Amino acid sequence: MTTQAPYGTWPSPLDARLVAAHDGRPEFLGAVGDELWWTEPRPEEGGRRALMRLTVESRCEGSPEARSEEGRQDGEGAVSVLPAPWNVRNRVIEYGGQPWAGAPRTPEEGGPLMVFTHFADQRLYAFAPDAPDAPVPLTPLSEVTEHGLRWCDPVVLPGRGEVWCVMEEFTGQGPTDVRRALVAVPLDGSAAGDRSRVRELTDDADRFVTGPRLSPDGRRVAWIAWNHPAMPWDTTRVKTARVTEDGDLTEVSVVAGGEGQSVAQAEWAADGTLLIASDASGWWNLHRLDLDAAGGQGRPLSKALCPREEEFAAGIWKIGQRWFAPLPNGLVATLHGRGAMTLGVLDPETGDLVDTAGPWTEWAPSLAVTGTRVTGIAASPRSSYEIVELDTRTGHSLVVAAPHRDQVDPAYYPEPLIRTFVGPDGRDIHAHIYPPHHPHRTAPDGELPPYVVWAHGGPTSRAPLVLDLEIAYFTSRGIGVAEVNYGGSTGYGREYRDRLREQWGVVDVEDCAAVARTLAEEGTADPARLAIRGGSAGGWTSAASLTSPTVAGLYACGTITYPILDLEGWATDETHDFESQYLESLVGPLADYPARYRERSPLHRASNLSSPFLLLQGLDDVICPPVQCERFLEQAEGREVRHAYIAFEGEGHGFRRAETIVRALEAELSLYAQTFGIARTDVPALELSK
Repeated sequence: MTTQAPYGTWPSPLDARLVAAHDGRPEFLGAVGDELWWTEPRPEEGGRRALMRLTVESRCEGSPEARSEEGRQDGEGAVSVLPAPWNVRNRVIEYGGQPWAGAPRTPEEGGPLMVFTHFADQRLYAFAPDAPDAPVPLTPLSEVTEHGLRWCDPVVLPGRGEVWCVMEEFTGQGPTDVRRALVAVPLDGSAAGDRSRVRELTDDADRFVTGPRLSPDGRRVAWIAWNHPAMPWDTTRVKTARVTEDGDLTEVSVVAGGEGQSVAQAEWAADGTLLIASDASGWWNLHRLDLDAAGGQGRPLSKALCPREEEFAAGIWKIGQRWFAPLPNGLVATLHGRGAMTLGVLDPETGDLVDTAGPWTEWAPSLAVTGTRVTGIAASPRSSYEIVELDTRTGHSLVVAAPHRDQVDPAYYPEPLIRTFVGPDGRDIHAHIYPPHHPHRTAPDGELPPYVVWAHGGPTSRAPLVLDLEIAYFTSRGIGVAEVNYGGSTGYGREYRDRLREQWGVVDVEDCAAVARTLAEEGTADPARLAIRGGSAGGWTSAASLTSPTVAGLYACGTITYPILDLEGWATDETHDFESQYLESLVGPLADYPARYRERSPLHRASNLSSPFLLLQGLDDVICPPVQCERFLEQAEGREVRHAYIAFEGEGHGFRRAETIVRALEAELSLYAQTFGIARTDVPALELSK
């Protein structure tokens, strides 16, 4: 039975605490022998990342009778191997990278040997999970700067007694006083107090490098490198070298990539050829390089394995992401798609690509191979991210860990629509529309719902179509959500993402506005009750929209979370090294276009503010620092625009603690309720000042 109630007033079992408890997803999945390992979020434990282990025995516990027709099993065999406060995460390029690695050993040798980075001190540690000993540090603390030394994307080489990984070393107090190199760290702990024991495998000629990938015979190594001002989705190079008997690298050469080409991943196949994901065709596609056969321009012979106008990779935001994984039998497990990524198995000889059966429509860039089995992290509009195993011999797949469990009746979940809108100049704009949805409430006849436009971060990124309890929090209360993959987003080829080149603050603002206006014009949304929200680059788009003369009056309010607000400040010394020259492509060189930096910045357009806004910021954020919010609020003084600013101690770029997520979400709902004229008593009233 359904009853009528105005949009936005509907009761919902999805409260903010439930949303916070399930924030985040499994990440950095990998195999150690036949075991599976990964990290999981713990919002209720201060936001730490736990290191999880699934043994072969636990993996096989689920009986056929315990599995549903969708291929799910119990999935509760995984255990956390390190108690709090161990936090398996690092800050390399600030967004972090692969934080752990392992090497299989026999029970007589003590079981697997694991290494990991601990967030609190950023050191690399080693431990044996089957032994009682506590982890021991392998790397030193830096005495140069508080940022110190950081490590990521490790490879454990017991035969050499070393861990090979990326080292990030700060050489001064500035955010760009940093160098990176591939290094070898002794497993005996001798470098814990002696920096000189860390052996550098490469020089620091490249500003950025990914971790080493060793060939099956151990005689070659490959990695990806790039330099300012390019971002990794602009230009990268694949480098290879030969490994000497002493473990040094010689004959270093560039074998793929270069100006205007982005290679997102490189992996060795079982036959010793090198597989890469390159966008030389305008789409990230898989290619095979034969390093012993010469091709054009002195480069190795290259063959496209499955040329399609689809993406087989995405931008490197975290070092160690894995969109494809070679199998021992020569097949390749790979993610692919347009606007979404599904898992398929590719025969590189024929180009045949067979997709995985099952309900999962989005796979994260994290794949593990154990024999003929491929394991990944997958979700759908009806299920959160869970760990799914595919048996490539049979085509059968099942959930083996982190299973989705409905926290409320799934009838409260949104029912999204995939839509393509028409923007300025007739360009396509991709979006996911989540109408208000409730099993027991409908709105009075003739009432149109409020809608919030969500601008994703990045901006060279994408909003996936998966179950997000934060979206359901709003839609189950009668507030619609429109997630916009505006021009510049990944997933639709290089031409689509290049739309944002020198147009940040223009194309993203226009595309979000076009979606909002269309929803209003077609009668889907109430034109008087539109809002915009976003975090990081999405926070920029939200603030730019609220201060843009071209969209004045469109949005009734907005939520701005850990944003960029002052382009000139951000382009000089107010962000981290990785993105310190990102604006060279997003806006244009500062030296050439200083007026453009000022004209587009919300900081200098605060006089255009007329709609209420909520500003949320982590005080430990080094990517989008709180000083930008403080200057913006100073400029907004005297505008008599209702607003609230909430700053969270102990939070950085992206909120991780349960209590922070709860307060931010309830404050956002209160902003909409007050602005849209909705009566709600289930969240604290947000105090809006002028």
